[in-house]
Amino acid sequence: MTGWRVPGRIEVLGKHTDYGGGQVLVSAVSRAVTVRGRNKPDASSTFTIRTSLSSEPAELTPLRDPKLPNGHWAHYVQTALNRLTANFGPLAPAELTIDSDLPPASGMSSSSAVLTAVALTLADLNDLPAREEWTRNIDNRVDLAGYAASIENGKRFKDLAGLTGVGTSGGSLDHTGMLATQPGALSHVVFDPPTVLGTSSLPEDLVFVIAVSGVLAEKTGAAREAYNRGPAALGAVLEAWNEQQGRDDSSLHRVVRELTGSSDPSLPVDRSSRELDPLRRVAPEGYASQRLEQFIEESEVLVPEAAAALNRGDIDAFSAIVLRSQDLAERKLGNQIPETIELARSARALGARAASAFGAGFGGSVWALVSRADAAAFARQWKREYEATYPQHAATTLVSEPGAPANRL
Repeated sequence: MTGWRVPGRIEVLGKHTDYGGGQVLVSAVSRAVTVRGRNKPDASSTFTIRTSLSSEPAELTPLRDPKLPNGHWAHYVQTALNRLTANFGPLAPAELTIDSDLPPASGMSSSSAVLTAVALTLADLNDLPAREEWTRNIDNRVDLAGYAASIENGKRFKDLAGLTGVGTSGGSLDHTGMLATQPGALSHVVFDPPTVLGTSSLPEDLVFVIAVSGVLAEKTGAAREAYNRGPAALGAVLEAWNEQQGRDDSSLHRVVRELTGSSDPSLPVDRSSRELDPLRRVAPEGYASQRLEQFIEESEVLVPEAAAALNRGDIDAFSAIVLRSQDLAERKLGNQIPETIELARSARALGARAASAFGAGFGGSVWALVSRADAAAFARQWKREYEATYPQHAATTLVSEPGAPANRL
């Protein structure tokens, strides 16, 4: 028997920046998905998955379509089974049990936690980390997060060939927050190349309160198209830039840094610099242009400024940065809904030092930074006011420190 506990994550800042190679502030949360597994004692070729998410177990076979409805939780398990089999050969059939106290489709990336915990448990059951092809490609927790992300998005990871993922075109923010953060800290991460630049701590008297809006932030089914619009827009800008310039730049983060001559990602760029004009001119009119502006400011200005503000203990400056990030999400990223906008607004009105929606968007959750002593009362009042405005939604709240990353059981 083996297993992994993989937490959800809070994307404190860095909304939809990871797949542009950009920067984020991220931490794990105190709640998690736990997967336990054992090899099957019989000669069956199927994998049996039991979960608290459903009363019915799933019987899955690697590289075989399970014929499940869109949005079914077992798609994430099937995706992990398929990719590990394709990259490392046949896996020993196993029985897995999935338990979770992480709210599903809440914006805390429960789906990525399921996929990651399943992949790590299967890897241990088959002793994959001892294999040469594993050690050649996966040397540390940041690499491990990158590989888990590639399982989800279907992309190649170093020498490990890609395969169909779950259908979303995201980056590795979720998986990095789950695997490569530090207990009790926010990690400042850049994704081209994937590097943890440092950590920042919250003041001891402040804690996160998270409100789950009750609007499911699904990344499968009908919501997939809306989610994928963001990556597609930034991808179009990078493609147009490389074609016009005859270059092969790997990410918009790298382009912005080279144009502005700023090689240290921990320092913000000047977003009004005319040196960025050539990049802006290649952006297609409309949403792609808006996304480029949101990416430049969120990733290359706000995240490094926020990390610096926390490191010097300037919560007022941090609060102003978070407010700007939320505004950019509403006006330019376009992934907010009335419910998450209202939750962020009402949190500030109730006295939160800062508040922001986070995650994939189109539903999900909002975090608020509040006094530790007042957290429970704040959570109750926040929930009451939200449900008075949106009585059709049953909100949930939780209090969380920046949590510990994934651990083997």
